[in-house]
Formats: sequence, structure tokens, C-alpha cells
Amino acid sequence: MLLTYRALGSKVRPAMTPLVLALLACYLVGSIPFGLVLVRLVKGLDLRTVGSGNIGATNAMRAAGKPVGLAVFVLDFAKGWVAVWGFAGLVAGQEPLSWAATACGALSVLGHCFPVWLSFAGGKGVATGCGALVAMDPRIWVVGGAVWLVALGLGRMVSLASIAMGLAFSVAAWFLTQRVEPTVGAALLALLILVRHRSNMSRIVAGTESKIGSKRAAAPGAGGG
Repeated sequence: MLLTYRALGSKVRPAMTPLVLALLACYLVGSIPFGLVLVRLVKGLDLRTVGSGNIGATNAMRAAGKPVGLAVFVLDFAKGWVAVWGFAGLVAGQEPLSWAATACGALSVLGHCFPVWLSFAGGKGVATGCGALVAMDPRIWVVGGAVWLVALGLGRMVSLASIAMGLAFSVAAWFLTQRVEPTVGAALLALLILVRHRSNMSRIVAGTESKIGSKRAAAPGAGGG
């Protein structure tokens, strides 16, 4: 019996090692603060002291212009996509809708929101979560993106559009895949987006949230990222 347990353990450990390394890599890559780095390189500013203080794409755009904001979005998006397609798929050999891929995507988002390099004070996880969902099933992101565009057009608030998109992800994941794994992942992302946008929701209710095209300075915490 003891030999059987030892033999089983020797088989499990090598099989688990790539996944464990992939999960660790997902968090570390997710924690790279591209917004902070690019704005400092381009403008010489600490993004945490400008506008909303958020390190995501929306605040980077306010601080350094649209090209920098777009670059930050693409890089933050890529962190989630690489986590699922690269680390979960290529390194750990997992299929995109598996629990392992869901965990890799989740850790990349957590890395973005709670980066060890910045005392665990990061962005809001929207762009990185979008990247992970595209790698899992692009259709989920397409539905969420459509909801984001409609919400942004109607409300002219990036934060409101991000919240609406997060909620849409959960519904779309279930109806499009009929799989528990991506649905749970999308639901957790929606919950995280809600938690990270608490102050925005308070300002939306109060009517003081920043809007696209408004000349008023961004309130602390405004926008997605």
C-alpha cells in the first residue's frame, strides 16, 4: 500500500509541476503595471498621483493621451490572453474552458488588481479579464463588448459601461458555452469588477461620476482599468 501511494505521488507531482509554474507565472505577468511604466516613460509622471490615481488604461489616457492609453489597454489585455492561451494551454497543456485555464485567467486578473510590486494596490482588472475571456471563448467578449458600447453610448461613463459588461459576461458565458468553468470565471470577474468599482457606483448614484467629454477633472477612482 505504501509503495502504491509513493508511486501515485511520483506520477502526480511531475504532472502538477507545469500547472503550478503556469499559475505562478500568470500572477507575476498579471502584476506588471504597464500603465505606470508607460506613463512614467512618456510623461515622467507617477500615474498613481494623476487623475483618478488608477494604473489602468482609462487613467493612462487622461494622463498621457489616447495612444498611450490604447497601448496600456492592449498590454493589460494581453496579460489575460497570454495567461489562458500561453501558460494554461502551451505550458500546462490545458484546454481553454478547463478549470486550470479559468484559474490561470483569474490569477492574471488578481495580479493586475493586487500587484506585489505596488503593495497590492493595482488596477480594476477589466482589460486583463477581457483578455482572459477572449482566450477562453471570444464570443463571450463580443457580447460583453457590445453591452459596453451600448452602456457607454447611453451613460457616457466608462465605469458604468465596465460594470454592465462584467454582468453581461456572466450571462453570456453560460448561454454560449453551457460550461460551469467559464461561467464561474466570468461571474468571479463580474464580482471583482463590482467590488473594484464601489466608489464609482456611489458617485453614479450621486450624479457626480466623470463622463466622457466632461471637462471636469476626474474624481478619485473614476473609470476602469
